[in-house]
Amino acid sequence: VVVFYHGGGWCIGDLDTHDHVARAHAVATEAIVVSVDYRLAPEHPFPQGVQDAWAALQWVGEHAADLGGDPARIAVAGDSAGGNLSAVMALKARDNAGPPLVFQLLWYPVAVGDISLPSFTENADAPLLNATVIAAFLAWYVPDLDLGDPTSLPTDLAPANAATLAGLAPAYIGTAEHDPLRDDGARYAELLTAAGVPVTLSNEPTMIHGFVNLALASPVAAEAAARGMAALRQALHPAG
Repeated sequence: VVVFYHGGGWCIGDLDTHDHVARAHAVATEAIVVSVDYRLAPEHPFPQGVQDAWAALQWVGEHAADLGGDPARIAVAGDSAGGNLSAVMALKARDNAGPPLVFQLLWYPVAVGDISLPSFTENADAPLLNATVIAAFLAWYVPDLDLGDPTSLPTDLAPANAATLAGLAPAYIGTAEHDPLRDDGARYAELLTAAGVPVTLSNEPTMIHGFVNLALASPVAAEAAARGMAALRQALHPAG
């Protein structure tokens, strides 16, 4: 079973905008996908979306068998803000004795929260996600948080700040070269590796933020998405 969290800066997006993405994960991984309709900012700022994401994961842990799935083979996946929620869920699952996760598929996630990383400047005017859009999303999602010191951010926003990352589920992190979030994903991959967590980082050299959503229109995006989904499939079907 894959618990999927859609992207949209924690503020936009829903089950319909990401239906084709959730379906692609189901087909590619031969898994049941539970797509989560968590509450969105600004009406429901942090941590309400996290609370919904966690409640959904716990529910799936309890009801995986009822869905026809294997409770011992549950993974999380998500894009952008959904990648952030997936990384947060992996940490919460470890720290709360489950549900046990076999994998976390993180598409261009926020996990470190350091907006001083070079990619935020290099890609400040990138397509689809730029500095202005990021500032708006953050103002709506975390209006009361000081983002000046990323090491002070709560782990429900920046899982990289956990006392230790050891013991987290193996990860695949897919990033895009022309994306402000590129270096955040790369930095999280470094931290996971240092903690002994198996992780694959794949930075797509021609891609922009949101490429998984573009897979139906772009063969290159489809190939990039297929790489991550293949890793997820292997984790869910280790003998396959």
